[in-house]
Formats: sequence, structure tokens, C-alpha cells
Amino acid sequence: MSIALNILSFTQEAAQAVTQTAVPVAQAAAPASSNVIQMILEAGPVVKGVLVTLLIFSLLSWAIILSKAVQLGRANRNSNSFLNNFWKSRSLANLYAEAGDFGSSPIAQIFRVGYQELGRVHKARLEQRTAMENVQRALRRSGMSESTRLFKYLPFLATCGNATPFIGLFGTVWGIMDSFHEIGLAGSANLATVAPGISEALVATAVGLATAIPAVVFFNYFSSWVRELEAEMDNFTADFVNILERDLLKRGSSQPAKAGAEE
Repeated sequence: MSIALNILSFTQEAAQAVTQTAVPVAQAAAPASSNVIQMILEAGPVVKGVLVTLLIFSLLSWAIILSKAVQLGRANRNSNSFLNNFWKSRSLANLYAEAGDFGSSPIAQIFRVGYQELGRVHKARLEQRTAMENVQRALRRSGMSESTRLFKYLPFLATCGNATPFIGLFGTVWGIMDSFHEIGLAGSANLATVAPGISEALVATAVGLATAIPAVVFFNYFSSWVRELEAEMDNFTADFVNILERDLLKRGSSQPAKAGAEE
């Protein structure tokens, strides 16, 4: 009987010891410093300034990413639709009137510029070679203008992808400098003293990387998309010039009558 009582007493003491040990462990498992927002609020003024700068970069880059996705998507869809109409149409005059419906298409804009220049050289009654040179120059200028419009703001994404990791690293280095300075003043270098300041400083590097990675990814993606559209513009320009040389200017027509469907 006494043996049983001793075993029961030992079990109760062991359970109490486990309970007393588990409470501090549970409290330590969710320290207040694990809250990222709290770490940001407790960071120094320089680190906070770095984080605000990175936030501005991030907002601007995402605004550009969303706007470019919409712009290039419309440009691609409208260009495909215009090319279908171009090769099916038998009247460049009618196609010119319809080109305004494809305002987002760089190819449609190139066609409009080329058609307008063709009308001017016909009115001026220039000889064939000079007329074609004028039309080709107008097409090249329009193509460069459309390429510039499509590529607009993309360099900011490249700048953001290159600069923000270093901006975040600057905030981290500065935060660590502050932490070591406070350690020197306190005269204590234990982990509990060092860890909070360093963890707050490292948030700047994490935010810098989070800002840079999407910017780099979408810059490469959009740049590839723009190059594809530029290749389509170059192909269309070459085809359009060939059609004019063969079917229009050789006949000396004052108003073009047939479209690329006759190619």
C-alpha cells in the first residue's frame, strides 16, 4: 500500500514539474519580437526612412506592372485583329477608315502614318523612287515612335530591380551599426541584447528583395513581349512596302485600290 502511495505521489510531483516547465516554454514560443510590424515600428529613423523609400518603389513598380500588362495585352490583341483585316481587305482606303478602331495596335498606327504619307507623295507627284523613300522614312519614324511608347516606364522596373536590394542592404547595415553602438553603451553583448536590433535591421533587406524580385521578373517578361511586337511591326512594314512597290506605285495610282490580300 505504501509503495502505491509513493508511486502516486511521485507521479503528481512529476506532472506539476512538467506543467511548470511548459508555461515558460509556451510563452517563449510566441515572443513579441516575432511580429514583423512591431519590429518595423521599433526600428530606428534611418531604417524607417529606408522602408518608406522601398514602399514607394514597390507601389510605383506594381502600378507600372499592372498598366503595362493591360497596355501590351491590348496592343497584342488589336494588332492580331488588324492584321487579319489587312490581309482580308481589298481597299486600303476602307482599311484606313477602320484603323482608328485599333488605337492600341502599334501596327495599325504604322499603317495610318504610311497611308497618309502615300497620299502626300501622290499629291506631290514625286517620282517613284523618291516617293517610296519618303514612305519608308515615315514608316520607320512611326515604328520607332511606337517602340518608344511600348517601352515607356519599363526602365524604371530595371532600376527598381537593381537598386532596391542595395537600398535595403543600406538600411540593414545602418540598423546593425546602431545595434552595436547600443551594445557598446550598455556594455552587454549577450544574445538577448543583440538579436532584437539585428532582426529589425534585417527587415530592410527582406523588403528590398521583395520589391526587387517582381520588378526584375516583369521587366524581363515585358521586354520580351515588346521585342515580339517590334518584330511584328518590322515584318508588317516590309510587307507593306513590298505591296506598295509592286501593286500601287508601279501603276501610278493616285488612290490605292487594293490591299495586302493581293499579296
